[in-house]
Amino acid sequence: MKKTIKIASVLALTLSFNTFAQEEFNVEIEPVVITNSPAIHSFAFGQTTDEKWVIVGGRMDGLHQRQPFAAFQENDNNKNVFVVDPISNQTYSASLSVLPTSIYEQLQSTNQEFYQRNNTLYVIGGYGYSTTADEHLTYANLTAIDIDGLSNAVINGNSILPYFRQIEDSLFAVTGGQIGYLDSVFYLAGGQYFEGRYNPMGPNNGPGFIQEYTDEVRLFKLSDDGTSLTVYEETEFYDQTNLHRRDYNMIPQIFPNGDKGFTMYSGVFDPNDLPYLNSVDVTESAYTVNNSFTQYLSQYHSAKIPVFDINSNAMHTLFFGGMSQYTLDANNALVQDDDVPFVKTISKVTRLTDGSMQEVKLNIEMPTLLGAGAEFIPLISSGLYLDDEILDINAVPNSKTLIGYIVGGIESTLPNIFFINDGTQSSASNVVFKVYINKSTVGLHEQVITGSQVFNLNVFPNPVINKVNVDFFVPDNNPVMVNVYNSLGQSVYQKNIENQIGKQNLTIDFENMAKGAYIVKIEGTNYSFEQSFIKK
Repeated sequence: MKKTIKIASVLALTLSFNTFAQEEFNVEIEPVVITNSPAIHSFAFGQTTDEKWVIVGGRMDGLHQRQPFAAFQENDNNKNVFVVDPISNQTYSASLSVLPTSIYEQLQSTNQEFYQRNNTLYVIGGYGYSTTADEHLTYANLTAIDIDGLSNAVINGNSILPYFRQIEDSLFAVTGGQIGYLDSVFYLAGGQYFEGRYNPMGPNNGPGFIQEYTDEVRLFKLSDDGTSLTVYEETEFYDQTNLHRRDYNMIPQIFPNGDKGFTMYSGVFDPNDLPYLNSVDVTESAYTVNNSFTQYLSQYHSAKIPVFDINSNAMHTLFFGGMSQYTLDANNALVQDDDVPFVKTISKVTRLTDGSMQEVKLNIEMPTLLGAGAEFIPLISSGLYLDDEILDINAVPNSKTLIGYIVGGIESTLPNIFFINDGTQSSASNVVFKVYINKSTVGLHEQVITGSQVFNLNVFPNPVINKVNVDFFVPDNNPVMVNVYNSLGQSVYQKNIENQIGKQNLTIDFENMAKGAYIVKIEGTNYSFEQSFIKK
């Protein structure tokens, strides 16, 4: 285990937005449960015209285990396509096993790169077990998916075969990278080729493996007439030092001079086997390493949102949970943990009009150690996104406004579980969070999710005649005790709930209970909430 130390904070991590006359806004999240939504992380997704989510790939377990025989097991691959309708609160699914073998195998891999252009979702690479090769490998494929067609087929129980096409090219043999699209050019950035069983002891110990970082940003164009797929105009940026990163976040950006591009934030691993803390800006003509900025609070792939303020020419990026080498203590000192634990932190990086960058930790947090391998799905129909990717903060109304959803991710029971992980310390999450921007209140860094917001305790009807309903939300795998107490403090009802993340609905028979005041109390490992009601 590497040593945990404290160092003084060297960034203005609680800088007020007023200093630069930026648009003030609060970030709020609200947990919801969508019926039968998959517990999943590290997946690919697309959106239909009517904003249903089409989810493929990824894994249904938690953090991968250390032992080669137990890591990335095939039976935890996602072998289905899920269609999730957040409006009607319904989920549909279909097995991918009916597809040609090469497509079926790639689409059950994890950490693919993906991008949706119009109605077509392009899924690239990914790592997983291939039955054909009898080996874990990185797939050298690009699969094109007709999102609307596939969604309708899954919902109506029709054949999904017509909605997939695939080509093979070593260009695509990448996992753990990121992909962007700008002016007809795809940017396949970072990542690695991995073949064989994962083994933390290295490639020459036990079951060996091949691991080759791309050290590149691969630029290419893709001709797609709806039938044939052709790659052309390939080029690359190569840098063995600065582009040697994977499992990071790359976010679309508008730079101070008005140019569009991307920023590669953090990722692993630098020459000291630690996360990168700098960033890399990528445009059509070049990449630029930014060593004048240090990102402390988010190192791994997580849900993220780019936000542009045209009035102050400021580019914000929000990061939700995940894993981080640093956290802040109560005195705003950075606490370093080189094991890079799971965190609850929600942070923001701002590029100001002079090009300087600053990082802020928001007081709002994820309710649990959640977020690694999650995705943010924007609400495109809101009309608030530039090129369907960057939130236009100036267009957001001065009220609480839904801008999208955080979906999936790994939820951990402890910050550091890697060295004790036997598969029970973490799990894939099926929790969905609505994400709001609220410009009607002030104090971005004072906005905190209260217990009532997270756990949504609701007792009804009140007064009660025959039956009382108790609805609440369980955010983690820890045990929860539900007690109902009478006015004398005596427990008249008790229920223990274990390993049931999500919305809970209890109906308690109160017909024979005495009239008077009662209290429902919800107690978990780190919280306790209560609500009173009357029996008539």
